[in-house]
Amino acid sequence: MSEQTLQEELRAGKRKSAKPMLWISMISMVMFFAGLTSAYVISMNREDWVTFELPQAFYVSTVLIVMSSITLILSQKFLKKDKIQVSFMLLLATLVLGLGFVWQQYVGFNELKAVGLYFTGPESTVSTSFIIGITFLHVLHLLAGVIVLLVVIYNHFKKKYSSADMLGFELGAIFWHFVDVLWIYLFFFFYFIR
Repeated sequence: MSEQTLQEELRAGKRKSAKPMLWISMISMVMFFAGLTSAYVISMNREDWVTFELPQAFYVSTVLIVMSSITLILSQKFLKKDKIQVSFMLLLATLVLGLGFVWQQYVGFNELKAVGLYFTGPESTVSTSFIIGITFLHVLHLLAGVIVLLVVIYNHFKKKYSSADMLGFELGAIFWHFVDVLWIYLFFFFYFIR
């Protein structure tokens, strides 16, 4: 077997295993957040549990993250039609919306502080610690998604994607949509379960 054939087989093997490995990592993240939200539900029985309204910024961030998924879906559709320029612009819009989401989460944390709800310290409560902690952990995952988007944007700019070769784009999109759906789950969880 020649060196070139071996390299081609290795590349083909990596391409086949890329999506399953991504799905496995996302399943582990689902289990992680399921554990955190389960602990939240169990802790609601504590006598010192405090209920409060979600910050307005969390509503705005939810709209932004849904819009980011829409622009990413459209970007992928245009890429499949080899409309590279439009696809790239929509990908940049996805990044801007994602960064807007992160900013609104920060604003939301400050809204909680403004009404006297803290993550730690003497003024903190179990409920605010859970909401801020879980939300912050999600923001960390979303920042990983932003890094993935930056890599996809870079590769897209270098014209590495086309309708014939979209694997990297698809992997980035799957992760981004996963993080989006995860936030929507967390938002409705915190909205309905207080």
